[in-house]
Amino acid sequence: MILNYIWIAFFLIAFGIAIIQSLFFGNLQIWSDIMNSSFSSAKTAFEISLGLTGVLSLWLGLMKIGEQGGVIAFFSRLISPLFGKLFPDIPKGHPAFGSIFMNVSANMLGLDNAATPLGLKAMKELQELNPQKDTASNPMIMFLVLNTTGLTLVPLGVMVYRAQMGAANPSDIFLPILIATYFSTMAGLIAVCLKQKINLFDKVILSSILGLTIIIGGIICFFIGLPQEKVSLYSSFGANFILFCIIIGFIIAGIHKRINIYDAFIEGAKEGFKTAVTIIPYLVAMLVAIAIFRASGAMDYIISGLSSVINACGIDSGFVGALPTALMKPLSGSGARGMMVDAMATYGADSFVARVASTIQGSTDTTFYILAVYFGSVGIRNTRYSAGYGLFADFVGIVAAICTAYIFFK
Repeated sequence: MILNYIWIAFFLIAFGIAIIQSLFFGNLQIWSDIMNSSFSSAKTAFEISLGLTGVLSLWLGLMKIGEQGGVIAFFSRLISPLFGKLFPDIPKGHPAFGSIFMNVSANMLGLDNAATPLGLKAMKELQELNPQKDTASNPMIMFLVLNTTGLTLVPLGVMVYRAQMGAANPSDIFLPILIATYFSTMAGLIAVCLKQKINLFDKVILSSILGLTIIIGGIICFFIGLPQEKVSLYSSFGANFILFCIIIGFIIAGIHKRINIYDAFIEGAKEGFKTAVTIIPYLVAMLVAIAIFRASGAMDYIISGLSSVINACGIDSGFVGALPTALMKPLSGSGARGMMVDAMATYGADSFVARVASTIQGSTDTTFYILAVYFGSVGIRNTRYSAGYGLFADFVGIVAAICTAYIFFK
C-alpha cells in the first residue's frame, strides 16, 4: 500500500512544482522537460528489462544446473541454521534458502549482474510458499530489506567509475564503503527482526552477527596497510575468482550427478526470459514516476532546503554537494550513479564531495528499483512495510557513509 502512495506522491508533487515554476518563474519549458523525461524513462525501463534478459537467462540457466546437481540443496543445508531463524516461515531444507544464500553472496561480492537473477529466483520460490499471492510475506520482506541494505565486501562498480573519472586512488573508498554498508545491513536486519518478533539474542543469530563483525574487521585490518592499487587488484580478483569457481562447481556437480547439463541450462534460461518480460510494466511505472519527480525540480528544492537547514545548524556543510547522490540512491540506481559521476566531474574525482558521493553510492542498494523488480516479478501489489524499513536502512547507511568519509578523508 505504501508504494501506491509514494508513486502517487511523485506525480502530484511534480505537478505542483511545475505549476509554481510556470506561474511564478515563467518557466513554461518545464512541461516539455517533464513529458520528455517520462518518455525517456519508459524507454530506459524497457531497455533495462531487455538487458536483463540475457543476464537472467545466463544465471537462471546456471542455477538450474546447480539445482539439479545438488549444489543449491548443499547451500541450503549450509546456511539453514541461521536462515532458519531469520526466515522461520520457510520449511527446513527448502531450495529458497540456497537461492537466498547465492543472492546475498553475489551482492557481497559487488556482482550486481549475478545478484539480480539469483534474487528473482529466490523471490519466485518464496512466492510458492506465500499464502496471499498479492501480498508480501514476512520472508519476502526480510529478503528484500537485506537486498536493499546492499552489504558489499567488494564495491567493484564504484571503483571502476572512480578510475574512469581519473581518481588518483580509485579504491580509497573501499574501507569507508565496507563500514557504511555494514551499518546499513545491521540496521535493516535488526529493524525487521524486531518487527517480525524474531529473537535477536538467539545464539545462532547473535553468533552470526558477531562472526560477520569479525570478518568485516579482519578485511579492514588486511586491506588498511596495503597500497591502493593492491586493494583494487585483490578485491577485483577475489570477487571474480570466487564467482567463476561457483560456476565450475555447478558444472562439476552436474557431471557427478550425470544430468544433461546443456538441457538443464536451457530449461533455466527459458525461465529467465519469462521473468524479464514480467517485470517490464513494474519497472516502467517506477522509473517514469522518479524521472518526472526529478525533471520537475522537486529534487533540487529538497537539496536546497536541506543545505539551508544544515548551514543554519552550524554543521559543516562540506558534504552537501554529495546529497543529490544520497537522495537519488533509494529511487534510482542509474540516477544515483549519474549524480556520483556528476559530483566527480564538478568537484574533482579526488575531492571530499566526490569521495562522500562514492561512499554513499556503495553504502546501500536502490530500494524502489528492488521493490519494483523483485515484487513485480511475482505480482506482489501489497508490499506492506518493506518500503519503510528499506528506506530506514538506506538512511542509516547514508549517515554512516557521510560520517565515515569525514573520518577517512577530512
